[in-house]
Amino acid sequence: MDLFEAGEIVKNRGLHGCLKVLSYLEAKSNFSKPDFVYIENIRGQKNPFRLKKIEKSGKAFFIELEEIKDADSAKDLVGCKIYWPKDTLKKLSPGEYYFHDIIGLDVFSEDGSYIGKIKSVFPTGSNDVYVCEGKNKEILLPAISDVIKKIDVDQRVMTVKIPDGL
Repeated sequence: MDLFEAGEIVKNRGLHGCLKVLSYLEAKSNFSKPDFVYIENIRGQKNPFRLKKIEKSGKAFFIELEEIKDADSAKDLVGCKIYWPKDTLKKLSPGEYYFHDIIGLDVFSEDGSYIGKIKSVFPTGSNDVYVCEGKNKEILLPAISDVIKKIDVDQRVMTVKIPDGL
């Protein structure tokens, strides 16, 4: 199953095992409720849990899982990453990408020089900004056509034209 990291469990709420998840999903993400979510344990294994309820709340969401019935069980999951099946996300138009598609891409200049790897994405209102971590420094790349020349999600590569001054 193809999964993506949707967030991190940051705390439990109430006595019946409700979990608060800090969402990594973009605000504009449109997804269907998955039947199962996957929670990564400390050994890196992703275990399925049946999703009973989900409630969005700003940059977080609250979930209830069939298998988690009390606060003690929920508390054990705090700090764990949560994953969702990719097929729950709506299809995007050509040239649009989810953050998880961009994060991890290797970045090259138009002449083929390796620049670094995309570590995060943040929205600014007018356009997103890609944070590229190179050998010696971090470069902020505005997600505009003058800078981002090509994105190949399948090959995990981004080609850019670095503006003067960066």
